[in-house]
Amino acid sequence: MEGDKMKADIKNRLNRIEGQIRGIHRMIDNDEGCTDVLVQIAAVRSAINKVGGLILENYTKDCIKGSICNQEGMNSIDELIEVVLKFMK
Repeated sequence: MEGDKMKADIKNRLNRIEGQIRGIHRMIDNDEGCTDVLVQIAAVRSAINKVGGLILENYTKDCIKGSICNQEGMNSIDELIEVVLKFMK
């Protein structure tokens, strides 16, 4: 995905996530059922994971790929592993 297009996609997704969070606030204020709130929280978690996945994909394709081509491969692979492990926490 091109840089500007990817940025726009990520920002769009983050705006929707913000809307979902505001919706959860309203649900809490309106004393909606725990099940409904938990479903919305799961949706937010999934959306955040998708954004993280897109950023990780871009990082891998652009940054790591360039480093491997420049003979910095092992350091880049170690860095990628570190980033993936942090992302998965």
